[in-house]
Amino acid sequence: MDSMRDRRAIVLVIDACGVGALPDAERYGDAGTNTLAHLAEAVGGLELPTLGTLGLGSILPLRGVAPAEDPAIHGRLHALGPGKDSISGHWELMGVVLAHPLPTYPDGFPPQVIAGLVEAMGHEVICDRPYNGIAAIEDFGSEHLRTGALILYTSQDSVLQLAAHVERMSPAELYRACAAARAVMTGEHAVGRVIARPFTGAEGAFERTAGRRDFALRPPARSYLQELQDAGVEVHGVGKICDLFAGVGVSRSHPGASNAQALASVDGLLEALDRGLVFANLIETDQTYGHRKDVQGFARALREIDSHLALMLARLREGDLLVVTADHGVDLAHPGTDHTREHAPLLAVTGAMARSRARGGRLGGHRHDGPLADVGATVLRWLAGTEAQALPGATFIS
Repeated sequence: MDSMRDRRAIVLVIDACGVGALPDAERYGDAGTNTLAHLAEAVGGLELPTLGTLGLGSILPLRGVAPAEDPAIHGRLHALGPGKDSISGHWELMGVVLAHPLPTYPDGFPPQVIAGLVEAMGHEVICDRPYNGIAAIEDFGSEHLRTGALILYTSQDSVLQLAAHVERMSPAELYRACAAARAVMTGEHAVGRVIARPFTGAEGAFERTAGRRDFALRPPARSYLQELQDAGVEVHGVGKICDLFAGVGVSRSHPGASNAQALASVDGLLEALDRGLVFANLIETDQTYGHRKDVQGFARALREIDSHLALMLARLREGDLLVVTADHGVDLAHPGTDHTREHAPLLAVTGAMARSRARGGRLGGHRHDGPLADVGATVLRWLAGTEAQALPGATFIS
């Protein structure tokens, strides 16, 4: 049996689940941040038996999650380049490291940029400042409905977000406006993402829909996703993965607007595929709970993921590799609602390790700390048996 042909890899990114400030976090105003540790304290301890068995409590002290006696591969991963947003985090997981920070706009976008956007989109804009996304539609939704002007806002990240009520502007028209904005935001103003944010509801009860769409900058360098494709391995992106990479290196995209939908997509792919990478983003810990500082919701989402992981582990094949990680933090105990510059957790287990444990044996893992790019390097070695010497990262599985 050709072992490479019968191998699969699943990379689950639990969005924003940071595990402690990076050494340069102070430069970002994020000194002392630790998303999971502070969440655990806030809820009186986390209940995550599956993640605990894999070694989450062996990565860092975590109330409610004891160190595992026999952990899987576990550790902390760090960024090599600047940034603390989804695009830089996911890019780095697959070996793309930014040389310079993407542009941010703490005072809003300058007049000449706004003028270019209005001309390209054919729509006026309101707000134009850093803003929480929920607050933006609450505070500017009525004016948008009255005037038709798009609600434009940003954050500490390199993003330009455009919100519109579905009854004032169809999602299709909003996407066209965002595509036009993406074409304008180049050169020194090449933001990481232009994000469409359709919303619905009556005044005082506006709600964002599941129609979010990210128009990302193309990765500036080659990634492990492209290496996999060149080796004949299909790459399946779940959720916003395809958007984050502007489609580059992604063979097929699958829905994942919610955690439940993303996990259902992963389950379906594992039923159908004999080989390939399933690269999934679980968005709710960031978008739904992290930015809104909903500690109970965040903890509940982790419990639901934990329960699903137990089922997934039981179904792993001998030639499977499962990696659970994150892209950045969003410390709910930190002032503000933005992302935080943190390490990402690493938990990795092969199907052979999981089967050994199920038969009463050992997982037999080890500690591994390294750059985020080690995930991409390991996946390439696992699925294709090769290395990409020009890309950062080293495998954590022999």
